[in-house]
Amino acid sequence: MAMSDPLGDMLTRIRNAQMRRKNKVNTPASSLRRRVLDVLQAEGYIRGYSEVEFNGGKAEFEIELKYFDGEPVIRKIERVSKPGRRVYASVKNLPTVSNGLGVSIVSTPKGVMPDWQAREENVGGEVLCRVF
Repeated sequence: MAMSDPLGDMLTRIRNAQMRRKNKVNTPASSLRRRVLDVLQAEGYIRGYSEVEFNGGKAEFEIELKYFDGEPVIRKIERVSKPGRRVYASVKNLPTVSNGLGVSIVSTPKGVMPDWQAREENVGGEVLCRVF
């Protein structure tokens, strides 16, 4: 069965793994997932990730989750733009998360980036998810 929202699936896997205090979680590989993971790593929400290849040509990302004092660094992670309802924002209307403590991940013509970087580069786009 085809998955209708691969990015939402990855965010749910991360959320579920952190509830169970797992150190690592696997998710199928794709270029959009890679770019979102790059932003999460650059912003310090995950330790890192690596790509694992299988014999059938399939690949997965192994995501290393990050904890501080036994609590997950990611307190809240949620999908904003969904397949049934896309959410776009101009550079003037880019949402802030918890007064700038969190980050919105935005897909722009210049690539996937956090909201603060999109403001610096003066571009808007599709708001993929919010992380706090």
